Amino acid sequence: MANAAGAGADRLSLKTKLAFGVGSAAEMIALYAVSSYAVLFYNQILGVSAAWIGFAIAVSLVFDGLSDPVVGSWSDRTRSKWGRRHPWMLVAPIPIAVFFYAIFNPPEGLSDLWLAVWCGVSVSLMRQSMTFFHTPHLALGGELSPNYIERSKVMAYNSFFTWAGGTSMTYIALTFFFPASPEFRNGLLNPEPWDNFAFAMGVMIIVVLYASAWFTRDRIPHLPKPPADQPKFSPMEFFRDVAKAMTNVNYVWLLVAYFFLSMMLGLREGLRLYLYSFYWEISSSDMRLFIIGSFIGYATAFIFAARFHRRFDKKKTMIWAAIAYAVFPTVPIVLGQMGVLTPQTPMLLPILIAFAGLGYAAISVLQISTTSALADIADQNELKHGIRQEGVLYATRALAAKVDQAIGTLLAGLVITFIAFPDKAKPGQVDESVLFNLALWDGVLAMIPGLIAAFCYGQYRINRAAYEKTRADIAARRGDPARFAAVAVEESGAPGAEPTVKPA
Repeated sequence: MANAAGAGADRLSLKTKLAFGVGSAAEMIALYAVSSYAVLFYNQILGVSAAWIGFAIAVSLVFDGLSDPVVGSWSDRTRSKWGRRHPWMLVAPIPIAVFFYAIFNPPEGLSDLWLAVWCGVSVSLMRQSMTFFHTPHLALGGELSPNYIERSKVMAYNSFFTWAGGTSMTYIALTFFFPASPEFRNGLLNPEPWDNFAFAMGVMIIVVLYASAWFTRDRIPHLPKPPADQPKFSPMEFFRDVAKAMTNVNYVWLLVAYFFLSMMLGLREGLRLYLYSFYWEISSSDMRLFIIGSFIGYATAFIFAARFHRRFDKKKTMIWAAIAYAVFPTVPIVLGQMGVLTPQTPMLLPILIAFAGLGYAAISVLQISTTSALADIADQNELKHGIRQEGVLYATRALAAKVDQAIGTLLAGLVITFIAFPDKAKPGQVDESVLFNLALWDGVLAMIPGLIAAFCYGQYRINRAAYEKTRADIAARRGDPARFAAVAVEESGAPGAEPTVKPA
């Protein structure tokens, strides 16, 4: 009975899932505001070359990404009464908010070059601070439960609150700080509200991050702990941790896939507001309505991702979600290039929202699937190396994503410069050839890395049977095979059923 009870404890309470998930909301407030708004702010408000800002953000991402595996390895080896992850999560929120505010409040009188430097340094410091929360937080999600499907549910909350953070930031920004006005039909081009916007988002970041850390602290006694004989963190142990992670071929394929996926994300995020504002000529007030599509998309993923994993397994789900996200956002742009859709099309906004919803559903399912799969890879590495490496695994993935987002962001800035997009432009007054090239890059060309990512996801080899074999072997090594049997029965949903793979 004790083992059965232990297995039941692997099913997490709603409160725990909500508390974990809400942390990703603040992460997205900070990260999405920078990826979507920083280039626009410095280029269209301050008049700095978009290529310079793209380069500055790209460099900051690379330096920041290099710290992710270090923090991941360090948190894996942390010993404290607050566990491995929470000490980091409690230190990070205030620095994150301070540096976020600095990004959108450069000192007056700086030249364009020094504005670009200020942007790059501020973004780098904000992201470095975010690493101390983001990496342990993701690792925490990967170790909250050993249950194959419960992991997917945990990451569904993470994905849903990712949507909630980005959406709430967008809605609040466009409603209360950048509404349309007679002088600025697109309120994002109004230079006045940016200071107050940055301060308000900074306060939200602090409150939400502390809430996530505080309300998950009751799980600390149930989380994996470093082995008693595991050496403390050191540069040599860090390189050994990374080497162990990289010996897992399934992990390497996920990294390569995420590399290409992030390239597509970085390019699209950098060009999205330009496309909405100047290609489709959507007002800032109407941009709020895309919340409808994003909510439908993320809610759909929240409901169905774990069901997809039960029916199709994680590998097929990742492949088709990557293809869907590459294709769906491209469709209305192609229709625009063909002249089928124009800014004057009566139903343009609902059509764009519908395709956005499909895209959001696809990327959310993909995010849930990949983050859940990383927890399964952690099981393989524990069996092979005898240690849990959620911190390193999630952090090295974040490094690949940030390096590629840097490439995507840099590419977006270069595209804006290459197509000769004018500084401080006004909707309806941008040359048609410039808009055509903008749509070409944000549509067809941005789709290519996503299709390459889908191919890479196809090389992933962990299925449900492989997971159960690994968990059985881990349970046998720990001397508690009955616990695995109880977990397997609970996962199957059939009382009295035998586990698919019995422990040796």
